[in-house]
Amino acid sequence: MIDIVRIPALSDNYIWLAHEPASGETVVIDPAEAEPVLEAAAKRGWTITQIWNTHWHPDHVGGNAAIKAATGCTITGPAAESDRIATLDVTVSGGDTVRLGGLSADVIDVPAHTSGHIAYHLAGEDCIFVGDTLFAMGCGRLFEGTAEQMFDNMQRLSALPGETVVYCAHEYTQSNGRYALVAEPDNAAISARMAEVDAMRLRGEATVPTTIALERATNPFMRASSAAQLADRRAAKDNFRG
Repeated sequence: MIDIVRIPALSDNYIWLAHEPASGETVVIDPAEAEPVLEAAAKRGWTITQIWNTHWHPDHVGGNAAIKAATGCTITGPAAESDRIATLDVTVSGGDTVRLGGLSADVIDVPAHTSGHIAYHLAGEDCIFVGDTLFAMGCGRLFEGTAEQMFDNMQRLSALPGETVVYCAHEYTQSNGRYALVAEPDNAAISARMAEVDAMRLRGEATVPTTIALERATNPFMRASSAAQLADRRAAKDNFRG
């Protein structure tokens, strides 16, 4: 029902291109820049009709204007950050629904990394686009929110079906995993996963997307037992040099 393509950008960003074959609609999620997105769509014969932004940071909206100029697409993003994303056509908040052809995505509020951060959950496709809220074995820095908010985010995301595929926006897995080994030194699942991650990175392979089940087992932030523990782990990770 949906084809999803990973597009590397900048130093460690991933842009996601999702295509719904029945309608021919294609959405770009968090375009850091325009050129690789336009090239990837053209290579596949896909017409970009939408952009979905999860938050306002420049490495997530930097390609908006150029892609819109090239395609005439509609840009959707968080209502709470509309004053910081000048290119938005449509604003949404948690509880709203967006559509890609015959598919629907629920908008989920996940503030903390930024104050109005949202995620797009396509339950029927078992996938979610989380921007910088959840990473493989990590979570976003608390730039504009609190540990309590991020803990709530982790609990909400953890409650999704384990098979849900998580599309995050950065290749942070190896550095996150090094901290996870310190945060939970007795967690055999983390050790096993890091062996795989190290091998993948040595081969130059991407380590995302991930799944909710894998994060439940290996992500020290999703596994935090309280907001206080998440706060401690986030502070430790911010200062971690391993």
